[in-house]
Amino acid sequence: MNNFIDVSERPALGRMLPLSLQHLFAMFGSTVLVPFLLKVDPSTALFMNGIGTLLYLLICKGKIPAYLGSSFAFIAPVSAVLASGLGYGAAKGAFIVFGASFVILSILVRYIGVKWIDVLFPPAAMGAIIAVIGLELAPVAMDMAAITGHSWENLGMTQAQALTLSMFSLIVTLLGTVVFRGFMVVIPVLIGVIAGYILAAFMGVVDVNSIATAPWIALPTFYEMPVFNINAIAMIMPALFVVFAEHVGHLVVTSNIVGRDLMKDPGLQRSLLGDGLANILSGCFGATPNTTYGENIGVMAITRVYSVYVIAGAAILAILVSFVGKISALIHAIPVPVMGGVSILLFGIIASSGLRMLVERKVDYTKSTNLMLTAVTLIVGVSGASVTLGPVTLRGMGLATVVAMVISLVFVILKKTGIGNSELR
Repeated sequence: MNNFIDVSERPALGRMLPLSLQHLFAMFGSTVLVPFLLKVDPSTALFMNGIGTLLYLLICKGKIPAYLGSSFAFIAPVSAVLASGLGYGAAKGAFIVFGASFVILSILVRYIGVKWIDVLFPPAAMGAIIAVIGLELAPVAMDMAAITGHSWENLGMTQAQALTLSMFSLIVTLLGTVVFRGFMVVIPVLIGVIAGYILAAFMGVVDVNSIATAPWIALPTFYEMPVFNINAIAMIMPALFVVFAEHVGHLVVTSNIVGRDLMKDPGLQRSLLGDGLANILSGCFGATPNTTYGENIGVMAITRVYSVYVIAGAAILAILVSFVGKISALIHAIPVPVMGGVSILLFGIIASSGLRMLVERKVDYTKSTNLMLTAVTLIVGVSGASVTLGPVTLRGMGLATVVAMVISLVFVILKKTGIGNSELR
């Protein structure tokens, strides 16, 4: 049985449901964490992310299998807006402006092209940035898995229990990828999560009371009208730079995974337009800003299932879950270590995709410029260093992206002016 499913293929309903559910599980933890931190109803974020994903797929002509989930890049600036007393309505107005900026970028890309991206992000830098996307999440996965940190102390379980759950989920997922046969081989992540969930239930560490008391129907909360406040916009807009780089990086990773140049067809301009319009809608209805999700890219890389119909199915499931309190509570009750174990693999896949890009783009490391770009970008990205610019703190991928851009531009200027030596030729 051939388990590969291409972008435009539509699996049978019996296969598509578990495949879509697997993507729902992959994005759920991260996409609801952002609204939790920002004191926003997670059901609202799920609903608008589902709507935004369907809109994105439509605008991209069903050629880019990408899921839009809550973006972590906005946590710091939105927290600063709320701390200043401007309120979430002002943040929503800034989200709309942010989305409109993506729309403007899409228009620029349409008429100017994408060659400038290779100037700002040459392969030696882009591959390293993509690797950082996964590597900077490594501490998060290890903490969730109770291997490092002390997050398990707040989970109502011992470290031994948390480690057992995370390692069991990880091992089931790994073995499933190489041992399962037939259809089961394309849903190892889902099976790993379910297996860990079942073990957690037997261990008595699942919050069954929250499931039992949850209502069957729970409508998402749509907050007050957006307010366009210049101070809030100034605080949040710097995140545009980080999210744009993340968007381009994810699109390159997805292109490498599915074996198509998505930057050309349907084009970066359509991808930016879909993301921008989805963010405008999120701002209008009180959800959190969204971005293409690395977790779902990791699932595609593992399963070799690239169908946009599966992604659309996950978006529809997210919308349904946002209205069904019992299902939402059931997913909420998944112990963090279960997702931590699986995340070790998913985040590692993203990092490996960056290394894969360096190989496939045949980056010549006999050239000092390429070696320096990759080396500095990687170290800055994984060092934990941070730079604060007003309400925005750049770290990890964001800081690595800025550093890579600056170095790339310096190299270009030195080359164009003739100041640089033979290494720049």
